[in-house]
Amino acid sequence: MNTPLSRRTALQAAGATVLAAGLSGGLSATAAHADDAPAAPKLVTYPRPADMPTNTSFKVRVRTAPDGDWQTLDIWRPQLEEINPTTGSGKVLNTSMVYFDFQGSVEIEVTYLKGGTTKARIRPDSLGITPELLGDTLRFTLDEPRDVVVQINDEIFDCLHVITNHIDPNPPAADDPDVIYFGPGTHTVTGNVLTVPSGKTVYLAGGAVLKAQVFFKNVEKAALTGHGMLSAGPGGILCEGSKNIRVEDVIIMNPNGYAGTFGMSENVHVKKARSFSSKGNGDGFDVFSSTGIVFDGCFMRNSDDCFAIYCHRWDYYGDTRDITIQNCTLWADVAHPVNVGTHGNTDAPETLENLVIKNIDVLDHREPQMNYQGCIALNPGDSNLIKNVRIEDVRIEDFRWGQVIYMKVMFNPKYNTSVGRGIEDVYVKNLSYTGTHANPSLFLGYDADHAIKDVTFENLVINGLVVADSMKKPTWYYTTDAIQWFYNEHVTNLKFLTTAEAEAAAAS
Repeated sequence: MNTPLSRRTALQAAGATVLAAGLSGGLSATAAHADDAPAAPKLVTYPRPADMPTNTSFKVRVRTAPDGDWQTLDIWRPQLEEINPTTGSGKVLNTSMVYFDFQGSVEIEVTYLKGGTTKARIRPDSLGITPELLGDTLRFTLDEPRDVVVQINDEIFDCLHVITNHIDPNPPAADDPDVIYFGPGTHTVTGNVLTVPSGKTVYLAGGAVLKAQVFFKNVEKAALTGHGMLSAGPGGILCEGSKNIRVEDVIIMNPNGYAGTFGMSENVHVKKARSFSSKGNGDGFDVFSSTGIVFDGCFMRNSDDCFAIYCHRWDYYGDTRDITIQNCTLWADVAHPVNVGTHGNTDAPETLENLVIKNIDVLDHREPQMNYQGCIALNPGDSNLIKNVRIEDVRIEDFRWGQVIYMKVMFNPKYNTSVGRGIEDVYVKNLSYTGTHANPSLFLGYDADHAIKDVTFENLVINGLVVADSMKKPTWYYTTDAIQWFYNEHVTNLKFLTTAEAEAAAAS
């Protein structure tokens, strides 16, 4: 249906009715959102609109732990993509997702309806969740909201994504004049683009699906929030020339393009947004010529780069600086979990600086093309200079195809009109990889004038081995030989330190 924005009162009534139906223990919608003591467990579930597709591989139930009433969750159907390395064609595959809100602890029961279950895994592995497996049914507990993937028999696509939120203690009123409110159900807007004025908040209530792009154009102090979903728009979020923008909690499902584009914008905070994509060029969040952008707590499963950080492209111009990606879980079915530096301005060279990548779980990376590998890739082209990068506490699980980390000062004729200026001052602390599928990581300066300088790894751990220049090895070996990585003659001052060595150096 086409829902005019003036129909807020009707949407509010619909939202209250559906929300009340999803509350455990007979709570009213008002009671469920009250600011109660943490000791009172609560659970809020949301129905899937009938016109949204489902998947039939799983049955999922949830209850407040340890003995609340079970509620059966509706299954949503994200779509994902796998590239054929022989033909280059992409195959779209269905997967499953559930989502809900809770306070306290919850027990989740997952039944694999196809049968034949021999093992189950809850990812990220760093959470240390071991499910109880009873035939084709498994159970596990969450003590706080987490986004996890349930894999049966190592299935990559036929798996279950569990998205959870804290219960919103203060949802906006649907008749708030500063709120553009969408209640549960499916909604469209004229032209499939919702343009947000300054000072306004677009709120997607749980169970709401907005089939449109949300557009911030030259505005300030605007937001997109709520536990609902953007689905199949021309692109999930477009933010251009805007300041002080907030995005929180929304799910972006199968957009026709990037999940979010942030161009020539300042002070944007994206918290606990989630993205699934299967279309070509299906990036997650891309940044162009912007300053002060923070991505915090996001779950991204994309058919291209999960995060891409650039300077100039299209009508966006200027340096990119002060970018933070933290507390995120990344799964790239195509290309990179994090890609930095490809696009810039040959005529007026730009700088990409002050990038922080911190507390990240990389669940997968699959890219047949050597030029586009790397769970984290620093690839300056178009006369870009990348400098002052801090990468810390990154846990990389075994992936299908690619490299752990890739640094290349590049000239890629497909995208670039000049070689990048270089990479400088990169500090990587507590990066770990556990697995057997990684190709050698490569560090490639272009020439002496377009080089990689001053890169330090502290406590790099590859399959349990702490990699350091001081490690036991033949004296004529490079440190990188121990893990089959490679750097060329245009890489200078590349160091590998233990934590103790780094602390001693800092104290001296």
